[in-house]
Amino acid sequence: MSDAADLVRFWRRQRSMSQARLAELAGTGQAAISRIESGRDQPTLALLERIASALDCRLGITFTSDAEAAPRSDPAV
Repeated sequence: MSDAADLVRFWRRQRSMSQARLAELAGTGQAAISRIESGRDQPTLALLERIASALDCRLGITFTSDAEAAPRSDPAV
């Protein structure tokens, strides 16, 4: 689990929170939360901060190279 969609969905469910309740606490619409969780929309940093706060989570950002982010297979020896 690494992208915003998976993390928002995971933590919302951990908190037993509906999309509507999360949207209310984060100051956005339920449709926006649905689009984020489905991967159809990329939230702004400001919205991610509000979502994290509503979920009582900290927001962290990690930079990785494309090579590190892609799944690797072991080279044949």
